[in-house]
Amino acid sequence: MNALEKQYKEVVVRRMMDKFGYKNPMAVPGIEKISINAGLSRAQKNSEFINDVTNDIKMITGQAPVFTKARKAISGFKIREGQNIGLIATLRGKRMWDFAYKFIGATIPRMKDFRGISSASFDQQGNLSIGIKEQLIFPEISSDDANTIFELQVNITTSADSKEKGVSLLKHLGFPIKELSPN
Repeated sequence: MNALEKQYKEVVVRRMMDKFGYKNPMAVPGIEKISINAGLSRAQKNSEFINDVTNDIKMITGQAPVFTKARKAISGFKIREGQNIGLIATLRGKRMWDFAYKFIGATIPRMKDFRGISSASFDQQGNLSIGIKEQLIFPEISSDDANTIFELQVNITTSADSKEKGVSLLKHLGFPIKELSPN
């Protein structure tokens, strides 16, 4: 059990029970999974791009990503049905907690001009989506060894049933979230 998971079980659950009036600790929302996505639009022009993205996601997550395929053809984007259009790695359990701990402590502080996660990055169910402009902010990736630079999408899925509860959960876990703006 890493420090973040321990903090969730010992501190965050108690705080969430007090704040939202949960009677049972099992009813308190938690992180269900973390998904890391990358698009492969540049793969048509550069055949090495797929290998570079796959290897970098493997190093970042500790597991091999899976290809996502186009469900239908879109001629305007030069996409054929069944074509590989992206990569996704879904983390659960120990790898999820390890990634979240590393993401909060080492990755987010390396972002340029970072002023906190906006509450607009949350959906109405309390899930967080963050776009990352380059994979070089992850400590596992050396800028000297990187052949290509690509964008990533990190999606943190919670079991919260509202935006307020999802924001509160991740804020208690240590995510640098700006104050919730009234909608």
